[in-house]
Amino acid sequence: MRDMQKIIALLILVIPAILAGVGVKWMRDSVFGVLNEPFTMTAVQFGVGLAISVAGIWFIGGYILHREKKNKRAAERFQKKENTTVDED
Repeated sequence: MRDMQKIIALLILVIPAILAGVGVKWMRDSVFGVLNEPFTMTAVQFGVGLAISVAGIWFIGGYILHREKKNKRAAERFQKKENTTVDED
C-alpha cells in the first residue's frame, strides 16, 4: 500500500513538470515563429505556454514548500505563525 502511495505522489509531481516543459517549448517555438497545431497565432501560443509553465513551477514549488513545512525544515518566514497576541488588562 505504501509503494502505491509513493507512485501516485510521483505521478502528481511528474505531470506538472511535463506540462511546464511543454509550456517552455511552446514559448520557444513562438519566439522562433514555429506555430503548433492547436494555435492560430504565435502570441496566443506564447501566452498559453507562459501560463502553463508558471502553473507547473508554482505547483511543484508549493509541494516542496508543503513537504519542508511538514518536516520542519522550511525557513522561519514560511513557518506558520503561532498565536502571539498579548492580552491587555
